[in-house]
Amino acid sequence: MQAQRLHQHAPIAQAPLRLEEVVPPVPGPADLLLRVTACGVCHTDLHVVEGDLPPGPLPITPGHEVVGVVEQAGAQVSRFRPGDRVGVTWLHDACGTCAFCQAGQENLCPHAHFTGYTAQGGYAEYLRVPAAFAVPIPGAFSDGEAAPLLCAGVVGYRALRLADLQPGERLGLYGFGASAHLCIQVARHWGCEVCVFTRGADHRRQALELGAAWAGGAEDRPPAALDRAVIFAPAGWIVPAALGHLRPGGSLAINAIHMSDIPAFPYALLWGERTVRSVANVTRADAEEFLPLAAAIPIRPAVETLPLAEANQALARLKAAGVDGALVLLP
Repeated sequence: MQAQRLHQHAPIAQAPLRLEEVVPPVPGPADLLLRVTACGVCHTDLHVVEGDLPPGPLPITPGHEVVGVVEQAGAQVSRFRPGDRVGVTWLHDACGTCAFCQAGQENLCPHAHFTGYTAQGGYAEYLRVPAAFAVPIPGAFSDGEAAPLLCAGVVGYRALRLADLQPGERLGLYGFGASAHLCIQVARHWGCEVCVFTRGADHRRQALELGAAWAGGAEDRPPAALDRAVIFAPAGWIVPAALGHLRPGGSLAINAIHMSDIPAFPYALLWGERTVRSVANVTRADAEEFLPLAAAIPIRPAVETLPLAEANQALARLKAAGVDGALVLLP
């Protein structure tokens, strides 16, 4: 099979991914073998390729927003069978026995593996995945539309929940890429007023078209104080800026696996029972809850598809913020 392989971390401008012929994976008794039909391109893939995250095994095939059709199901698998369409998220597996897993926090499992980072990912024609960590895809979505829902959508939904967003509240979204353009559709479905903070004029236009009440830069003050906020941009300086826009008792969720250092800021920005928390990974329950909601709303992802051979170019465009919505690779 063909797969995009990373042998050495390097800036994406050097095109470090190589399209290679590799041996297809062999599923175990509790696994699925998927024929990949689409794989979203995520900022975390860029961090994996450029070496921003703690080192994982090499060579590695990135990609963790994977849609595929079951080709083989192991003897112990009962939920899925050949021909079923399923999705694969960032969480490849978790131990199931540690204190975090037992508490429903498998996203924090110290023994977890992550698709496209510490386990082989979906920039390939085939993928092996534990059946217990695959999720069914609602029929409302095409393969290309479903792919970004599996990370940008699911982790964005988790961020809204961790920000304690309530129906009808005022929400700030900092950065407006693949995840934020899905989150705004959830927030508007809940009757929330949304303010979007982003540099690009095209992204501001897109935000307003999707129902934002206001769009400006992260340094700009919104028309009224925010109840909740989510930061998607990996820029630490935005944290104090966002805190300055929050009402007392408001909460800020940082939806970034990698971020530049947060500068020192006056305690007054945090005082007044404001809350800051990070968003780390996702759980299976997040995906099982979000995907039916996305179909019911219905969320409409803005998707551009590219051939698998153009993975380096796709990541370079993502780094340059040259994407409205999400990019999806098609094997």
